[in-house]
Amino acid sequence: MFRQIQKEIKSILDRDPAASSVWEVILCYPGFHAIMFHRAAHFLYKRNWRLIARMISHFSRFITGIEIHPGAQIGFGLFIDHGMGVVIGETSVIGDNVTMYQGAVLGGTGKSSGKRHPDIGNNVIISSGAKVLGSFKVGDNSKIGAGSIVLKEVPPNCTVVGIPAQIVKIDEEPILNGVGKELRTAVM
Repeated sequence: MFRQIQKEIKSILDRDPAASSVWEVILCYPGFHAIMFHRAAHFLYKRNWRLIARMISHFSRFITGIEIHPGAQIGFGLFIDHGMGVVIGETSVIGDNVTMYQGAVLGGTGKSSGKRHPDIGNNVIISSGAKVLGSFKVGDNSKIGAGSIVLKEVPPNCTVVGIPAQIVKIDEEPILNGVGKELRTAVM
């Protein structure tokens, strides 16, 4: 477990130029604190200690401003930067080395039961204020622009922006003024 915590700290130090030391991350990074609380809550949630898990999650939200349901599955290296208002729903699945910024939401679109939150691939960036709503996948290495609302699947290696989100880059190549529109509609 100590090694896993070291990996989480290292991922923050690698991605945040403002992080100057291990102790700074441990003492001053609410995103790190929220993930540590989540690991404990998720452990209990999987063992049907749901009330205690929810209480830990609630306490974590009170302390950090970051709401992560204890049922969410989170890979290693999640970096929540300036995390106030981040929400991660119960059936969300997050891959490794994902970055989320202030106000990003992984939410559902209604009161249906079962899988209702998104799956986020590896190495995804979800910018400030972005809302990813529903049960679909955001592919590996994709980027979601600030303030975007994503309501359907995002292929790997794409950048999406807008309301509703549209693909503007595929493999870092821009899609300009309808050029490549056939490709964009084919993959979305």
